[in-house]
Amino acid sequence: MTIQNLIRPSIKALKPYSSARDEFKGNTDNLTFLDANENPFENGVNRYPDPQQGKLKALISQIKDVPTENILLGNGSDEVLDLLIRMFCEPNKDNIIILPPTYGMYEVLANVNAVETIKINLSEDTFQPKKETILSKSNANSKILFLCSPNNPSGNSFEVSTIAFLLKNFKGIVVIDEAYIDFSKQESWLSRLNEFPNLVVTQTLSKAFGMAGIRLGMCFASAEIIATLNKIKPPYNINELTQAKAIEGLSKMTLINSQIASLLEQRDILVKALDEVRFIEKVYPSEANFVMVKVDDANKRYQQLIENGIVIRNRTTQPLCENCLRLSVGTKEENRRLVENLKKL
Repeated sequence: MTIQNLIRPSIKALKPYSSARDEFKGNTDNLTFLDANENPFENGVNRYPDPQQGKLKALISQIKDVPTENILLGNGSDEVLDLLIRMFCEPNKDNIIILPPTYGMYEVLANVNAVETIKINLSEDTFQPKKETILSKSNANSKILFLCSPNNPSGNSFEVSTIAFLLKNFKGIVVIDEAYIDFSKQESWLSRLNEFPNLVVTQTLSKAFGMAGIRLGMCFASAEIIATLNKIKPPYNINELTQAKAIEGLSKMTLINSQIASLLEQRDILVKALDEVRFIEKVYPSEANFVMVKVDDANKRYQQLIENGIVIRNRTTQPLCENCLRLSVGTKEENRRLVENLKKL
């Protein structure tokens, strides 16, 4: 298996669009720019943004300890996931593999791109991948395996040995979605990018970094994969305001780490309190910023909480999640209000 053999032939042959800002890469000091048909009247956003997000990537590189050539940024992680499917999967021919219950956008994006989705449920109760089943049900057209770890909605991390086994034996790209990695005790797979050429790691600024509103996702992979993704991404996919806000937010890592520590503390407090709610039958272990619980009647309890002004996520329709609710960890006051209302129901 080589990465080049996995990439769609049309993508390999593609000549990427060259934007004005891509073509001129010299020193910009004291220059008059008349190359991009921009409005010349300065207002802070009249110029096109850096198409390669150089300053932002340099900061992310420093924080994540990953070279910039191994980083691609997207308009949310969803754009990154869509680009990966378009890069590797031939419409009406190839397939992706997902492990329900999991993040629903993997399948949606596959459907948008006319790519088949093979579903292999996680093991019941433990929510771990069935590695041998995954290999037996994959075929020559299985291009991407999506692993969400920590998993949404179950909240657990996948065993390191299982992921390593799949990276070594799956004959395609393994995408590890680490949206919740900052809340986990497990080490990020970023540290092993050089070990597995078929490894792609996605992360986000929407969870631990508290910037869901700016929509910025991160993709980490080999320079070979990143170079090809850069060929097919929209030229200015990360706008100027998003880049500026991300740089501002990432410059406050002391605050971010403090907030993560607070959420972890509140998660532990919330888990203990949920054990005292009479209709909660099980509290699942979590390494994310949410907790999944099994209740007597998910639809009923969900509606009752709505009536009391609290919105949670009803996951009862998902595989292996019958009568399960997903509760985000909030502030101390928000968690107190949640528990009080649960105990009153």
